[in-house]
Amino acid sequence: MSPLAAIAAALLALRVNALRSVLAMLGVIIGVTAVITTVAMAQGARQAVEDQISSLGANSLMMRPGSANRGGRRGGGGSATWFSDADAEALRTETASIAAAAGVIQTNNVTAVSEFENWTTTTQGAHPDFFEVRDWPIAEGRFYTGAENERGARVVVLGRTTANELFPDGGAIGSTIRMNRVPLEVVGILSVRGQSSRGQDQDDVVFTPTTTLRDRLVNWRFPGVRDPVFMIWLEVAPGVDMDVATEEINDLMRERRGIRPGQQDDFAVLNFAEFIQARNETERILGVMLAVVGAVTLIVGGIGIMNIMLVSVTERTREIGLRLAVGARRRDIRNQFLVEALVLCFAGGLMGLALGVAAAFGVGNVLDTQVGVDGSAALVAILASAAVGVGFGFYPALRASRLDPIEALRHE
Repeated sequence: MSPLAAIAAALLALRVNALRSVLAMLGVIIGVTAVITTVAMAQGARQAVEDQISSLGANSLMMRPGSANRGGRRGGGGSATWFSDADAEALRTETASIAAAAGVIQTNNVTAVSEFENWTTTTQGAHPDFFEVRDWPIAEGRFYTGAENERGARVVVLGRTTANELFPDGGAIGSTIRMNRVPLEVVGILSVRGQSSRGQDQDDVVFTPTTTLRDRLVNWRFPGVRDPVFMIWLEVAPGVDMDVATEEINDLMRERRGIRPGQQDDFAVLNFAEFIQARNETERILGVMLAVVGAVTLIVGGIGIMNIMLVSVTERTREIGLRLAVGARRRDIRNQFLVEALVLCFAGGLMGLALGVAAAFGVGNVLDTQVGVDGSAALVAILASAAVGVGFGFYPALRASRLDPIEALRHE
């Protein structure tokens, strides 16, 4: 029997018992759906993690004040003495492992007013190195310079969301906005960054030179600190291990802040990449566990198909005997039943693939998470379903081919 004839005979036999065929495929459909859905969700999570790491900068660290201890009462994170512009400059120039350092201060709910609109947004005063550390390119115009940062120039760089809200018809570059009644020239618009890992719109922001925000807009001071900044973003030099850089930063800052040996640090150096990668590893493990569940479901579906095929062999014993009696070879009988099992699993795999893709995007929309459907995963799922058909259909096919023609013809 030719392969095409075997496929035609298999399709005819499955169509005659359509309901039983669908029930036999159900396990394979569920298994492939589960595998495709979990793999798509895992790939989407992995891509989201990579995007988050990219948005933070390839080799970036952030240093924040730790907890102050006053009279035996701990003030919580951020309550210790702030840093200064001098601290950022020392990290930039006195540590071989740091390529760039940018002091940053931030204030929320400041209203920016343009000629056309007003918009309440987050305002950050940042050293120009900040954009290098965060790997945040300019889309239009330019960044402000180090000289403008030192003298507190009245210039701003807008995030894309803020630019769109203040200048809906474009033309922001060179225009003037007012913040706390201070006129500021728009010199640049940043490229789109999107949401942060906490769901915040990173493009809804206005950047000014540190001195401009501290002296002109907010008059921000911290007792005992000259030119204060709340956090310092750091870019680790290429080829330098993050742990080595962190140790060098700790040594320098302990010295500058007068922390004696044995005393606890009153600052913290945060490595976001480690945190995100740890979360990614957790998601990967969960993805593997769910994929195993899908694989088990496929195996259960294969067992169901084997049972259905054994029932089919029993029901069609007289047919098998008749075909053997008129000259069919045993391998033709075996191939026919094997092709039936293969077609069942292949059709179930295609249905499961379609349902899996739909389920993945449905879950992604409901949970507002990223989803990634990889063609290689789909191919593996289809091949796995075909392998289930061959593996679990072989025994019923072999049993059918070994029937004695005389006994088969006598079967009621």
